[in-house]
Amino acid sequence: MNFVYMKNMGERDYIVEEIKSLPEPLLGEVIDFIEFLKTKNKTEKLETLNLAESSLKKDWLSPEEDLAWQDL
Repeated sequence: MNFVYMKNMGERDYIVEEIKSLPEPLLGEVIDFIEFLKTKNKTEKLETLNLAESSLKKDWLSPEEDLAWQDL
């Protein structure tokens, strides 16, 4: 990463400027990488939710819990 740019602009602006300087044939690879990162982020969030659910469901799926929530 070019830290000269980073001192004068934010990361997003730096990335935009770098993309502008890329040759057209490389832009497809950039798009692929962006989609990969977005998918990876969603997958990690889902995995975290699944882990939380599996650890909490022993408390959620109890007769005491059902009784506590029956009036809602």
